[in-house]
Amino acid sequence: MWCHRLTHLFSSTQCLLNRGSGHQISWQPCYRKSFPAVSRWHHMAPASLNCAWQLHGDHLELRYAETLMRFDYVWLRDHCRSASCYNSKTNQRSLDTASVDLCIKPKTIRVDETTLFLTWPDGHVTRYGLEWLVKNSYEGQKQQVMHPRILWNAEIYQQAQVPSVDCQNFLETKEGLKEFLQNFLLYGIAFVENVPPHQRGHGNLSREDQSCLFSSRETIYGRMWYFTSDFSRGDTAYTKLALDRHTDTTYFQEPCGIQVFHCLKHEGTGGRTLLVDGFYAAEQVLQRAPEEFELLTKVPLKHEYIENVVGCHNHMIGVGPILNIYPWNNELYLIRYNNYDRAVINTVPYDVVHRWYAAHRTLTTELRRPENELWVKLKPGKVALFVDNWRILHGRESFTGYRQLCGCYLTRDDMLNTARFLGLQA
Repeated sequence: MWCHRLTHLFSSTQCLLNRGSGHQISWQPCYRKSFPAVSRWHHMAPASLNCAWQLHGDHLELRYAETLMRFDYVWLRDHCRSASCYNSKTNQRSLDTASVDLCIKPKTIRVDETTLFLTWPDGHVTRYGLEWLVKNSYEGQKQQVMHPRILWNAEIYQQAQVPSVDCQNFLETKEGLKEFLQNFLLYGIAFVENVPPHQRGHGNLSREDQSCLFSSRETIYGRMWYFTSDFSRGDTAYTKLALDRHTDTTYFQEPCGIQVFHCLKHEGTGGRTLLVDGFYAAEQVLQRAPEEFELLTKVPLKHEYIENVVGCHNHMIGVGPILNIYPWNNELYLIRYNNYDRAVINTVPYDVVHRWYAAHRTLTTELRRPENELWVKLKPGKVALFVDNWRILHGRESFTGYRQLCGCYLTRDDMLNTARFLGLQA
């Protein structure tokens, strides 16, 4: 399928190479077994630029496959994969990092076509595959994408014609589960069809004894929940009012990763579900106003949930910026956006507040563009909707009549673990 080929393309290009380092390279013999008197580049062979290395006072500089990498000597000793330093059966470190001399330097060094050899002052030998170093170096890692995605607005998603997965295939076959996970990882939403219109049927989608291996997350709402417009909880969701786009549980220290919706009954009009790709909107901000994007990644905000209704007394506070990025490659991994639950802004100095409001307005404008809105109608017995709550904002239009939904939050780690087990990048 095209989505599988696309993921393969992402995987094959994730080790993009830095081109042009600006270093002057002098040709030297194939091997150098000790520190040179003067720091200089050394090559595997005079006829090739494939591998070169240079020793410095506190680090090794290595160029391989056009990637220029720098390794601290402590790092090189600490990550040794020899049998005495690393347990390959458990994939766990055996070496006590605190025992490594912070001033350690290799006694000798040698490089062949595929491997770097380091001999330490105590005689211990460390071997590293050059490909492993490219993959695991800082310079290589910052060129990689942790989570390949397809950003979308309504037109992009509709033109992609992403297929839903039949409930039985989802639960009983690896092929159906893998297709579902591929859709979810790329687009942040996925649909499962032909789900029985009752809460028990919905529960089957997350039971630990099913092949999907997704366990539901226990929260203040319970493990499984259902809601209607009875205001049984202190939340606007338990009304017939329209809900603007938002992510859930922003008031948790770690917002829930995945949310599942399933419509059990609706006798009335309205109630369509709104979906917006928050990462697509954030990308537009990054392209048009990078300084505002950066501000939204740095300013911490409080989100708060206060509930005092019969039998439910909760006061939750979560803190974090609206946009969360990996610092080594600036890849966005979480959006925390909920205007309903945002608390008093008292974590920002006065000279930053106005700029933050301007940046927030820019992002909100992108999130509210009509062309970015995907509207779907959840119907009883038809479909269950899985939403990446770290990426996709959801909302709804107002409705009439009796409408009942059930759902749960799934543990993100379980879903990503299953995806990796099936060979997907997650």
